[in-house]
Amino acid sequence: MGACREGCSEGLARVGRGAMVKTLIPFGSRSERWWTSSEDQVESGDMSDQQIAPVAPVASVAPAASSTSVVSSASVLPVPAFEPPYYVTVFTSVRTEDQTGYGETSERMEELVRKVPGFLGMDSARTPGGLAITVGYFRDGEALKEWRTNAEHRAAQQRGRAEWYERYTLHIAKVERSHGFERDGSQG
Repeated sequence: MGACREGCSEGLARVGRGAMVKTLIPFGSRSERWWTSSEDQVESGDMSDQQIAPVAPVASVAPAASSTSVVSSASVLPVPAFEPPYYVTVFTSVRTEDQTGYGETSERMEELVRKVPGFLGMDSARTPGGLAITVGYFRDGEALKEWRTNAEHRAAQQRGRAEWYERYTLHIAKVERSHGFERDGSQG
């Protein structure tokens, strides 16, 4: 699997678009967690070896069950790997210059989505060029539907199209394989 030889091992890391990319990880004490929803996963052709553009520091919103809120860029933490299957929404956008009211509405949406049964968490990033990416994680289709049909969320979507977004795309996918990595606390 890949070009890693001596002095490192291969792993997967979450990137801004919610995809997993192969990364080289130096040997050392670590804790890994792999999840898969079927035995016959295809290892090649999954595009996990594709290059991606660097992104600005990521603010991560911890899962709803946690009391942790938005994490500062000084201690960035991705949403952990969950046991599949689950769903992700990948919202990529380019915003307008006038962001009046956006911050307050964004905070309110985070507050509301945390109350959705089946909401698992979210990751967000913004490139220096202005591309914003938010990945939401949901346990099932019912949780997605509840979020999609929430009246305040629908109103925020309409305001976003009218005022805050130049363009956006939304992708929804079912996750069949998930992996996480965390360096052991004894590593420096």
